Amino acid sequence: MLDTLHMALGMLSGGLVGFSLGLVGGGGSILAVPLMVYLVGVASPHVAIGTSALAVAANAASGLASHAREHTVKWRCGTMYAAAGIVGALGGSTVGKNVDGQKLLFLFALLMIGVGILMLRSRNQQGIPGAQCNRENAPKVLGYGLGTGAFSGFFGIGGGFLIVPGLIGSTSMPMINAVGTSLVAVTAFGLTTAANYAFSGLVDWILAATFIVGGIVGGYFGTHLAKRLSSGGQLKTVFALLIFVVAGYMLWQSGKAL
Repeated sequence: MLDTLHMALGMLSGGLVGFSLGLVGGGGSILAVPLMVYLVGVASPHVAIGTSALAVAANAASGLASHAREHTVKWRCGTMYAAAGIVGALGGSTVGKNVDGQKLLFLFALLMIGVGILMLRSRNQQGIPGAQCNRENAPKVLGYGLGTGAFSGFFGIGGGFLIVPGLIGSTSMPMINAVGTSLVAVTAFGLTTAANYAFSGLVDWILAATFIVGGIVGGYFGTHLAKRLSSGGQLKTVFALLIFVVAGYMLWQSGKAL
């Protein structure tokens, strides 16, 4: 059972994850697992992964609801992207299990730096507000979704930092719409992982509940800040800077172990 301190730390951690998901649509899995292990003190990494997957999925769903109220979600695009991504994740995870874990993290960090640079270079491009998913761009959307899911499964990370650029690249939608729409896929990916871990008894349900409560509050504030930063290139800049910070940390950690 969790004591009061660990419940409070779980709620605080959930708030940080929810805020990140609401603000930029990413960072859930990357932040949640280290917070559960190093801040909350979950002893088993497998339980931390399973519990965080459930919590991230719920927090992403909460953020999705907030973005839906702000009318920033393009549902058809999100559904298409998520469906293709789940297929890609199954293949990617099968390959990823046969590759050294530290090398995976190192490669993923390099990939994230490349994504961050591309986002900064395009920060003044506002996108097309009325962009939709139709027959003309469906192959591109599904292709990006499949690729993002494969990377997500291969690296064992939620994929939010890849989904947002993928949606922008395949549809030219504005950043704020990509953030809101990405949460459809983040929720789907998280639930898939959580169900797999829960089946093996690797989910701490009480901790997940406290994490989710904090995430609902954090997601509310993250969504509203995203709305305020959506004009100009501010939101893309925040997104890119967060990617660089996380990628730098991952390079440092994985580099020490190589």
